Amino acid sequence: MNNKTLKAMLQELSSIEKQMKLNADLLFHSGLSVTKNHLLSAQNLIHYLTLRNIDIRLLQNELHNLGLSSLSSSESHILRQVQEIKKRLGFESKQGELSNLTATKATAILHENKSRLFGNEDAGQLPIIMVTFDKTFSNDYSFIKSLLLNGMSIARINCAHDDEVVWSAMIHHLKKACKKTGKSCKIYMDLAGPKIRTQILSKKKHDKKVIEPGQLIWLTENKKEVDDEHLSISPGVEGLLVQLRKGERVLIDDGLIQCEIESTHENKVGMRVVRVSKHKMKLKENKGINFPDSELNIAALTDFDVRCLPFIIQNADMIGYSFVKQSADLQLLNSEMNQVGNKKPYLIIKIETPQAVKNLPQLLLDGMQEECFGVMIARGDLAVEIGFERTGEIQEEILWLCEAAHVPVIWATQVLESLNKSGLATRSEITDAVHASAADCIMLNKGPHTIETLETLKEILKKSTEHKNKKRYLLRPLNIAGDYIKNLNAL
Repeated sequence: MNNKTLKAMLQELSSIEKQMKLNADLLFHSGLSVTKNHLLSAQNLIHYLTLRNIDIRLLQNELHNLGLSSLSSSESHILRQVQEIKKRLGFESKQGELSNLTATKATAILHENKSRLFGNEDAGQLPIIMVTFDKTFSNDYSFIKSLLLNGMSIARINCAHDDEVVWSAMIHHLKKACKKTGKSCKIYMDLAGPKIRTQILSKKKHDKKVIEPGQLIWLTENKKEVDDEHLSISPGVEGLLVQLRKGERVLIDDGLIQCEIESTHENKVGMRVVRVSKHKMKLKENKGINFPDSELNIAALTDFDVRCLPFIIQNADMIGYSFVKQSADLQLLNSEMNQVGNKKPYLIIKIETPQAVKNLPQLLLDGMQEECFGVMIARGDLAVEIGFERTGEIQEEILWLCEAAHVPVIWATQVLESLNKSGLATRSEITDAVHASAADCIMLNKGPHTIETLETLKEILKKSTEHKNKKRYLLRPLNIAGDYIKNLNAL
């Protein structure tokens, strides 16, 4: 490679470095407030977003051809990486110019955040394993003990199900098992959030009716609108129907039933079934309803969530905030928790809506106002909302940005689900579990084969973490980064 090309590469890298520093200065001059332990992380996040706002694919290839370390896999210390590459190309840095956020320091910061959040300092590079508790766990001390002995480090209680009596029994057995085994286990409790679920209003003849393409289904909050001819369901959320528009999609039961809004009326909305995922599909009670095309104004914190807060704050180490969309949602939860008392569990921001993905940079910066927090990739609702074909892309972007912010990530939903339910894993879910090793914690749902699933997951993680650096990304521009930097420059 000639000197002219090297000079051009140095100029491009210098331009990137300059813009990184300018954007970071701009952000902090705008009044950003983060805790002292998150200061370097906030700066690095802005540096990384700046880089991902630029198309550097050609630069990546040129660096690779020179045998130099490229800019991929450097999310956690991106400014220092740019500076080190410049040195390799012949640029002489002045004393004190190099960023003190090295790869080693960035790794230490993330490890410290992970240990503080999950409480398992002995895990090393292996992800922590979380297990979702079932109602049956409230009467099964021996099974909880077995989970602890087989690698569970976090117990998840979903407050969308059961009640305080059941939750108390689960926690009692868990603490007893921890004392007996000498194992430690954190308690994570999910707020239910405004999960929209089916409530079948039709007469009994429709209860077990097979759902077919072309069928008309009514959404209504008024039982007077129910007729004998068509299936009628309620979304269970007041004020929702008036926010829906003709042509928007409605996905039911994790997208197994796909509908399109055909008509809107004063007290009801007509949906036409477009597709069903399997033969003889039936609609059941309490199945999720998603509106991926609709701009819904629904509070992330429900009245039920507020009533649950005293119990959660008293008993949980972490609180999962469902259906977060924007900064105001975090402020609302903080305000409600402050009214309960001074003690607050660590916050886990659940990313499961398109709005949360778009606003992720700001949500990460908001979280940095707390001593410690984490992010959960809640892939169930997220996949339905953004489309299954984009799930792989989006979960990768979330991992990149959280790595840049040194924020621990929980990988959730349908991990080794077939193995957990039937005792037999599929090839695709084994591959998915390998990819999950990029996260800091992996969540397993309940199932009859949970112990076997735990053992399998541990073995997968042990092997995959030995090879997790064997990939290289070209780093095309991210829309999420572009939107944020555009808004930042408009300040």
